Amino acid sequence: MARELLGKVLELRRQERRLAAVIVETEAYLGAGDPASHSHRGMTKRSAVMFGPPGVAYVYFIYGMYHCLNAVTEAEGIGSAVLIRALDPEIPGVAGTMWTRRSLAGPGKLCREFGIDLSMNGWDLSRSDLRILAGGEVPDADIVVGPRVGIQRAADLDLRFRRS
Repeated sequence: MARELLGKVLELRRQERRLAAVIVETEAYLGAGDPASHSHRGMTKRSAVMFGPPGVAYVYFIYGMYHCLNAVTEAEGIGSAVLIRALDPEIPGVAGTMWTRRSLAGPGKLCREFGIDLSMNGWDLSRSDLRILAGGEVPDADIVVGPRVGIQRAADLDLRFRRS
């Protein structure tokens, strides 16, 4: 699912404001067999959303300052999710932009720019104000696959996907 999210559009609607950007980098976290996943040791208060139905937001707080957004991807009870690592604010076919920054690289930066926080943990990403919408297809030739970054356990697994 991490590869399939590339090219999709992350959208947040707040009051009369709409923010949207294209997903350009993701990382997969595979559940019980993945020692880097929050669900590796089973369900906890923090990771409970990961074990729920697919298509919901798993938002967590790290280093006392950053929120991170994930999309739960597997059937209930599995505990897998995809971390949204970077966005491109330029959406083909959409005139203008609301962005003050060109770079939305890094899960903490994109959550800060969008205003994503723990209150959105568990939101349905197909029906809530925070959604993942259809976008453009990203050809395989334009995708770079490599190891995840910013982790120590299972960092060598090629589970990071980014648009080149």
